Amino acid sequence: MQNTRYIGHLAALITITTWGTTFISTKVLLTGFQPLEILFFRFIMAFFALWLAYPKMLKTDKKQEPVFMAAGLCGICLYYLLENIALTYTQASNVSVIGSTAPFFTALLAHYFMHSAGSLSKQFIIGFFIVMSGIACISFNGAAMQLNPLGDLLAISAAVVWAFYALLTKKISSYGYPVILATRRTFFYGILFMLPAL
Repeated sequence: MQNTRYIGHLAALITITTWGTTFISTKVLLTGFQPLEILFFRFIMAFFALWLAYPKMLKTDKKQEPVFMAAGLCGICLYYLLENIALTYTQASNVSVIGSTAPFFTALLAHYFMHSAGSLSKQFIIGFFIVMSGIACISFNGAAMQLNPLGDLLAISAAVVWAFYALLTKKISSYGYPVILATRRTFFYGILFMLPAL
């Protein structure tokens, strides 16, 4: 049991480190690519990597497809598009800090949309306002930090969209499908939603 916990913490640390570097990598790529181009190629590569990892088809109930579609729209298309556009207006460090508010928005949405989420505690409310105040201080700290409120607002919008995606993936996980197949299906719909914008 203890080993499983350590493996879980190690996996989380690797995920956080990898995710953190994507802000800087995307900022560098924006010198030669449009935000949507980066997004599209990133998820095409991810889709085929997942296909190689688990080359089987996912057979779902037709009633479940709208949930996969909504997850693809929120978590793949809109979140990353908003994030990438935000990076064209503000600093990568800002986008990464603002993006860290996604769990707070997830808790708020879970409270209002999922009956099992329970009530919001006093500590949560206080913590949420402290975090949001800190983000406001970073975002509107004047021209010396060369920040752009539009980019920061887009980053906050991305965090809200991610919160919807988190609730949708929780619903998808309740279906009991293998994680790789479910993720690949979500990526598929996300890529489809990108095509009109391309």
